[in-house]
Amino acid sequence: MNIAPTLISALARQDITFDTVHHTHSSCSMDSAHAAHIPAEQLVKPVILEDDAGYVMALVPANQQVKIRELNHFLRRKMGLATESEVAELFSDCEAGAIPPLGEAYGVETVVDYSFDDCTDVYLEGGNHTDLLHLSGNDFRQLMETAHHASICVH
Repeated sequence: MNIAPTLISALARQDITFDTVHHTHSSCSMDSAHAAHIPAEQLVKPVILEDDAGYVMALVPANQQVKIRELNHFLRRKMGLATESEVAELFSDCEAGAIPPLGEAYGVETVVDYSFDDCTDVYLEGGNHTDLLHLSGNDFRQLMETAHHASICVH
């Protein structure tokens, strides 16, 4: 599968430039970072949560985990992890397990961990298991301008 069309359109709308980093097939964000020879803390890992009010995408470094309790407290919600079938339906132009961290492009509310606020480079899953997109930290912050920002991860 190619890079997700929704991702490409969202980047083009904001005039964001990127490089593609091709790597061997990977099964998770940490494997993608290793396969692409990039620092795991620069790869943005999306985690999809849900409750009766809808879906939320939490963005954390690949080597971190979402603190669901803190995220729930921040948003004043009681969310749990979305199911694989729900995620597949939301991100239908992506391979399972390789969703891009641009929730708003898919109509999903987004919360970004503070760890990305000062990064110089970031990498995004491209919607498949073999390509990452490399963006400047400034471009990523531009993309995340309307997202919530909070401390939502733990190593």
